[in-house]
Amino acid sequence: MTRASRLSHLLCGTAQLLVFLGYSVVSGFVTAAGYEWIASGSGALDIYLRSLVFGSAGFLALCAFPVAVKWLLIGRWKTGDFPLWGFTYLRFWLVKVLLHANPMVFLVGTPLYVLYLRALGARIGKGVTILSRSVPVCTDLVTIGAGTVIRKESFFLGYRAHAGRIQTGRVTLGRDVYVGEKTVLDIDTTLGDGAQLGHSSGLHRGQTVPDGEHWHGSPAEPTEVDYLRVPPARCGTVRRAWFGSVTLLQLLLVYLPLAVGGIYILFTEVPAIGKRLDRQTALVSRPELIPDALAVSLALFCGFVVLGLAALYTVPRLLALVVRPDRVYPLYGMHYTLHRVAARMTNLKFYAWLFGDSSYIVHYLKGLGYDLSRVEQTGSNFGTEVQHESPFLVSVGSGTMVADGLSLINADYSSTSFRVSRVAIGPRNFLGNNIAYPSGGRTGDNCLLATKVMIPLDGDIREGVGLLGSPSFEIPRSVDRDARFDHLRTGEELRRHLAAKNRYNLLSMGLMLFARWLHVFLLTLLALVSVDLYGAVGHVVIALYLAVTLALSTAYYVLLERCMTRFRPLRPQLCSIYDRNFWLHERLWKVPVQYLNVFNGTPFKSLIWRMLGVRMGRRVFDDGCFVTERTLAAVGDDCTLNIGSKIQCHSQEDGTFKSDGITLGAGCTLGVAAHVHYGVTMGDGSVLAPDSFLMKGEEVPPNAQWGGNPAVDMPETGRRPGTPGRALPAAGATAAATS
Repeated sequence: MTRASRLSHLLCGTAQLLVFLGYSVVSGFVTAAGYEWIASGSGALDIYLRSLVFGSAGFLALCAFPVAVKWLLIGRWKTGDFPLWGFTYLRFWLVKVLLHANPMVFLVGTPLYVLYLRALGARIGKGVTILSRSVPVCTDLVTIGAGTVIRKESFFLGYRAHAGRIQTGRVTLGRDVYVGEKTVLDIDTTLGDGAQLGHSSGLHRGQTVPDGEHWHGSPAEPTEVDYLRVPPARCGTVRRAWFGSVTLLQLLLVYLPLAVGGIYILFTEVPAIGKRLDRQTALVSRPELIPDALAVSLALFCGFVVLGLAALYTVPRLLALVVRPDRVYPLYGMHYTLHRVAARMTNLKFYAWLFGDSSYIVHYLKGLGYDLSRVEQTGSNFGTEVQHESPFLVSVGSGTMVADGLSLINADYSSTSFRVSRVAIGPRNFLGNNIAYPSGGRTGDNCLLATKVMIPLDGDIREGVGLLGSPSFEIPRSVDRDARFDHLRTGEELRRHLAAKNRYNLLSMGLMLFARWLHVFLLTLLALVSVDLYGAVGHVVIALYLAVTLALSTAYYVLLERCMTRFRPLRPQLCSIYDRNFWLHERLWKVPVQYLNVFNGTPFKSLIWRMLGVRMGRRVFDDGCFVTERTLAAVGDDCTLNIGSKIQCHSQEDGTFKSDGITLGAGCTLGVAAHVHYGVTMGDGSVLAPDSFLMKGEEVPPNAQWGGNPAVDMPETGRRPGTPGRALPAAGATAAATS
């Protein structure tokens, strides 16, 4: 365990702050100069051409800058390690942040993204398809053979944080490799030619999948399941080059000029903004600042909510008429483009956030195209995070409840082709958190699918049982403790309590909409003030706008959450989903947290967690961990929290909600995408391996190394004691497994 000094921690944070402020200032100056240059044009054609030049130059500069910084500051990444918060880490962080803020991330799934990774030093063969938006940082250590396909939500970073250090290592994929969805490839891992890694699986450090073998689970082990379920199609180099060229030309000639020109028109044609750019009318218009901000923010926010919902319910339905189910299409053509557009539109997170954890999510999903049979309304049928490839090919049986993090895999991909097909979840199921459910999943009626479970694709259809782990094994469907509130789920009791929950959830939705609009109003007011001062102060006010916006947004949402809890810590709960204590949790889950990602890898992330109520120790490194119930979590000094890890202080099964504290001792490490359930205590210096699920109530001894799904003592990385189908005590397994 490497413990950084307080001085190095302070100096690193100061340097990171200065880098951010410098980047904000430069961006602001460039933006202001670009606007003035576009505004000096005459006529629509001249404005378009200037918008084209400025937008294209800005896009190419944003793409090229991280590449230049990487080669200048790092050169080629090498295997090794270095301590957190030092000068080497500062260079690493700068490259990582620039890569994550890169607009090329929006081109994931196209050949252009593969070319970009090559420019960063990755060794990638021909015909590779990458669908994951998780950007590898140590690109020189990533090798991907020809014909390989990597599905979305897969981590192949080339680094990990461990015990106070950044460790870098190789990730090597041979030719024609298949990597499934929600997978983790730790450093020093290899998949041989023709190998496959199934969905919801992980390779721990040092694991190697031999040529032609299929593995799944966490840590992965051999299987006979074939995860490559779509035949190839004709998709050669010419087709990929054509698709990439057309995509780039559309971006440069259409989308960017429209975006830049649209902003220019907004500034000139909207009176609330335009009159402030004119020095003669700016002073007169200052008393109208707040009314103008109200008008502009209401128009923007309400227009987005109403028009966006209308677009979601119409455009994807038209596109779906072209992409037919169970038909194989080649990648990088018209059908692939239309499928991607429909998937992106219908996976817009705002509306699932708004309607989720309430009765109204059912109507929203039905409007998108979900087949939800005869709905048995519970008020918590779906959470706020559910995604799909096609909403028109989803069937969910009556009485099924779904927690957050469900990914419906109703499109299969190879490196040359794709096919959409129906995914069906049976009735009376309960699905825990963070589950990837593929088409052809072998589960039927009345199943409990535990958090992070791997859905089986072989064997008999499972019914009336619970499934836990990766690879999954059977556990009891329920236990007596979780049935104590079943009387509230039928008859008059259900109708009365559901009506009360609906009223509370409707109020929560209204409050959250108001809170989001108020945030937009404050940002609009700040923007109008900046424009108002632009004539007197100049470019500097625009340059500082980005930094002030981030500070304002952070303070606003921290204060909002603390006010909702009345600045008091949450208490452990064991209650029905029709209890007001549970409704408060649902309301808190709706508070936006996206702003936290900006602070990943900096000392400021820990500071914000403290402001939100987490009992956070000193010098904690957080590379992208998420804490669900802030005031129930305690993290000790010098802990290391990797990207994608989650500290979840609650659980739900059917109509029962449970929450309790989680304590991480000093010097603990949570691996990439590791998941810690409620009631857990990790001793000082203990380690939870990547892609592991530490179930509720576990007590990890000091300096122990645990891993797997479910997690067990694993002193030797990559080896899992016992058999994957080992039995667990019925009560403990079921209570720990749920969401």
